[in-house]
Amino acid sequence: MNEDVIVSAVEAASVESVAEAAAISGADTAWILVSTALVLLMTPAVGLFYGGLVRKKNVLSTLMYSFFTVAIVSVVWVLAGYSLAFGSSVGGFIGGLDHIGLHGVGTDPIAGQTIPALLFMAFQMTFAIITPALISGAFVERKAFGPYIAFTSLWSLVVYAPVAHWVWGGGFLSEDGALDYAGGTVVHITSGVSALVCAWVIGRRDGLGSEKIEPHNATMTVLGASLLWFGWFGFNAGSALAADGAAANALVTTNSAAAMGAIVWLAIGAIHHKRPSVIGAAVGAVAGLVGITPAAGFVSPMSALAIGALTSGICYVVTEFLVKGRIDDALDVFGVHGVGGIVGALLTGVFASEAIGGTAGAIEGNWMQVLIQAKAVLAAAIYAGVLTFVILKVIELVAPIRVSPEQESQGLDLTVHGEHAYDPA
Repeated sequence: MNEDVIVSAVEAASVESVAEAAAISGADTAWILVSTALVLLMTPAVGLFYGGLVRKKNVLSTLMYSFFTVAIVSVVWVLAGYSLAFGSSVGGFIGGLDHIGLHGVGTDPIAGQTIPALLFMAFQMTFAIITPALISGAFVERKAFGPYIAFTSLWSLVVYAPVAHWVWGGGFLSEDGALDYAGGTVVHITSGVSALVCAWVIGRRDGLGSEKIEPHNATMTVLGASLLWFGWFGFNAGSALAADGAAANALVTTNSAAAMGAIVWLAIGAIHHKRPSVIGAAVGAVAGLVGITPAAGFVSPMSALAIGALTSGICYVVTEFLVKGRIDDALDVFGVHGVGGIVGALLTGVFASEAIGGTAGAIEGNWMQVLIQAKAVLAAAIYAGVLTFVILKVIELVAPIRVSPEQESQGLDLTVHGEHAYDPA
């Protein structure tokens, strides 16, 4: 080959490589690397939060639901989940198979982004991990371990991945203009509604209402809530996918809503139960975080205070007066995450600011955004509820999804895992 041609080809390749390298921002990449780690930490934090709320004979099994979800969904996401969520759209409903086994997902940036595609995949994976872990709070102390593995795997593929595609992967809800900055619809509504279905299908814990069932370690729960608050900065501010002003705004709105959520839940609880509950403050902070998640990048800090207050107050009322005593959603997953996600999604349509996120909400005269948000809420809730019921019934055809009465009485730590969380002596 002519030497001049070779030189020209090398020079052209070098120019192309420089252009590709220039598209990667070191600052943005560093921030999303940190955010990915922060969000991954949130799933073990869920385990601590839930673990403190159960009886000591079930704390290891409760921690295991969250811890092992990291392992299960990490593998499922790499094999197929990412492709189904972010592959080429098939009818606006689900992603195609073009990224199966992360085919074509490398270190070059995705169009319109300044971070490597692999990093975007990993960041999204942490969202896919925490979502089914949240559901576990509804069935603690009574779900069999094998069916839990099957449920988590199937749910990640047939519920989470399609809904993520609808909202973030170019599906029909994104085309409608639905706003979900960091997962109010994708994460919290799907997990909350699915948790309610799980609690209904699996049934109430033995002894509920006739014996004392109380949290065994409030310290563990507050630690878990604190780590969730910390990790949520990666969850929401990381969803800017850049180290920029949008990330800074999302960080401030996240903290504001969490703080107001804790204050409101504590205040209502103090009036209702005549005492300021430590666990109540922790739960209220989480409710505020759930409420701001869909709105974090679309609203102002002042609006975030309102969203945190309203979400926390509504979640308290639903949890204390509508769900409790009717369905054994053991750790109030629906009351906090399902209701909080619904309220937050709708309030996003109310408080969205065109100057901040590019879309006006009802306060700025765009009432249609509330209707768009309502459509997204209904679509995610109905789909997640129906598919969760189907998954549970399919698993039941193969194996019981609930442990035996004897195992439940002795506790899952010993009868399922053969271990004690604490010295039995």
